[in-house]
Amino acid sequence: MNRETAWRVFAGEYNESTVEIKGEGEMAPSYIVTPLGAKVNRLFVIGVLTDVENVSEGSDLVRAHISDPTGVFTLYSGNYQQEVTDALNDIEVPAFVAIVGKVRTYTPEEGGSMYVSIRPESVLEVSSDVRDKWILETCKNTKDRIEAMFEAMKMEESSAYELHKLGFSKELAEGIVIALKNYKDVDLNKYVELIQESLQYLTPGKETLPDIKKEEKPKEEIKEEAKEETVEINEEEPIILEEAKTEEKKEEGEDGKSTEIEDIVLDIIKENEGKEGASWDDITEKCDKAGLNGDQVEEALTSLMDKGLVYEPVLGTLKTT
Repeated sequence: MNRETAWRVFAGEYNESTVEIKGEGEMAPSYIVTPLGAKVNRLFVIGVLTDVENVSEGSDLVRAHISDPTGVFTLYSGNYQQEVTDALNDIEVPAFVAIVGKVRTYTPEEGGSMYVSIRPESVLEVSSDVRDKWILETCKNTKDRIEAMFEAMKMEESSAYELHKLGFSKELAEGIVIALKNYKDVDLNKYVELIQESLQYLTPGKETLPDIKKEEKPKEEIKEEAKEETVEINEEEPIILEEAKTEEKKEEGEDGKSTEIEDIVLDIIKENEGKEGASWDDITEKCDKAGLNGDQVEEALTSLMDKGLVYEPVLGTLKTT
């Protein structure tokens, strides 16, 4: 049996998955189909490991969370993956980690909501540069799925065969057809915005990604009007990540002000943290003297924690990574 490809999918897409295909037979693989048609058996994820905890006393089963720019992956590992479980317990959080793992689902009651997680097969600490490269690759993969979904919406009846003829992989083509049958009103604009938000986490100017222009039509009209339109992706004019990082803020007249505030808050934490970290009161006091108000500080701290640059070792204390 061939080893399943490990998909690159953001948490914001994976966690919204509600479709499971169970394999028939003892060794047959099962899949999660995401709203953009990724037919996932295994994932490759890189993000910030924020916590690892035992699920119950006396149990080897641990639960961990990995944060990426769009959300949080949940991991469960036990004695069947003892080496991985030990590795997770040994890592000092927060830390950038790479995970390869199998999809896992849980439905508390019949007919109820389905929750997705990951059963890790391997774990490795990595650098922030490696995390940045994963974000860029995952943005590209997400863009490919958006294009495939758009093409499928233009068809009278979505066809895996026709999508494959257009150059999309057999696995993606099959997943797209399944997704369209099971997810109502897939909002492509939402996932374009997810890509744009993810690019903000990268170092400006280091990488580029082909431009994805948001569809301006209401989502309920996409399927009707897609028949006469082409995918609005210009391969000749790449987005510079520095522009992507500040695009929305410039539109709001902020002109990079939020980034400056984050830098100020981060410097204040570094100057005052010591070995145990900096107290919330000390940070807000220093920030107030620097001319920042409470809302600005709270927004900056939330963003810094999302990016894995700051964490809260104990309640009311902040520390840099």
